Amino acid sequence: MPAFQTLDDVDVAGKRVLLRVDLNVPVADGAVTDATRIERVAPTILELSDKGAKVILLAHFGRPKDGPTPEFSLKPIAHALSKVIERNVHFAEDSIGDKAAAAVAKLNNGDILLLENTRFYKGEEKNDPTYVAALAANGDIYVNDAFSAAHRAHASTEGLARVLPAHAGRTMQAELDALEKGLGNPERPVVAIVGGAKVSSKLDLLGNLVQKVDALVIGGGMANTFLAAQGVKVGKSLCEHDLAATAREIMAKANAANCTIILPVDAIVAWHFEANAPHRAYGLDAIPDDGMILDVGPQSIERIKAAIDDASTLVWNGPLGAFELHPFDQATVAAARHVAARSKAGRLVSVAGGGDTVAALNHAGVADDFSYVSTAGGAFLEWMEGKPLPGVDVLKR
Repeated sequence: MPAFQTLDDVDVAGKRVLLRVDLNVPVADGAVTDATRIERVAPTILELSDKGAKVILLAHFGRPKDGPTPEFSLKPIAHALSKVIERNVHFAEDSIGDKAAAAVAKLNNGDILLLENTRFYKGEEKNDPTYVAALAANGDIYVNDAFSAAHRAHASTEGLARVLPAHAGRTMQAELDALEKGLGNPERPVVAIVGGAKVSSKLDLLGNLVQKVDALVIGGGMANTFLAAQGVKVGKSLCEHDLAATAREIMAKANAANCTIILPVDAIVAWHFEANAPHRAYGLDAIPDDGMILDVGPQSIERIKAAIDDASTLVWNGPLGAFELHPFDQATVAAARHVAARSKAGRLVSVAGGGDTVAALNHAGVADDFSYVSTAGGAFLEWMEGKPLPGVDVLKR
């Protein structure tokens, strides 16, 4: 039994269900340019509608500063949502008050209503009890299907769960199940791949992972800092030399926890940070003073593949090189495809997340072949860092 209530635990027929979703999608010229987040929450919306609930959607959009403004209205999103779910989506021009109450009162069982941007009220981000009560007045049941906003203790992500019967939606349920398999109660051995530009942005992540995984692969610009901390000359590569002592502390902590840290053993070096720049592979003892490391080398790729072969569970955050520039995407693509192949064969549980990571897996053409790919960004990173997620913790039984 999961540690939280799901839609399997409640009869929603005829009930007003306040459903928190993430509709914070990219919009250009009034049109949604990427409907991925809408597609993720569609199954929960449709299930509630099909079960006869009056589905009332709560969401934020952007970062409005001074109350209602047309550029941050959710009205265009209602149209995009309607196209995705192939159902009529009503829209209320407020999230509380008379306009919201009137729109809710008109709903029949199975109808779907999107309320206006919750962040038009300062009480949303302050988790103000008065705003929570005003939202709750229009609902009988609360369902949270927005894991990507679960790291924030806001009125619509945390406050409502304290005043209404609270349940996880199907997207939230799938995310929590995947994360539990990734780090909560994983099948061992567990390998983590962590890349990206800077160690400084992932100190909490690295500190948490070395205590939870059996092996930690470090790539990207971060790896240069660890290599430099061991005395390797990294030329003009991106490197936080001032964090050498911190890198050594993380390695010592890993050693004490019996976590193997896997660093590059060779590198792809270029002299200009641009696509198709002249480049060649070097051993770590021969990195040119005027060169910069833009990807891990072929020997390192084989070492990473071997670590993946040893794993039963893998979590991934961050690319191994400058994947946005060809050909410095080769290590990331090779590792991603290796993980995907083992996942499809049923030999590996693979959980990945973070903006650059999702982009890299899409670039490699394998995002659909991982066991689970989180689009949650900040919430996924904070989960990997071992931090509490208020919007998740409040759902627990």
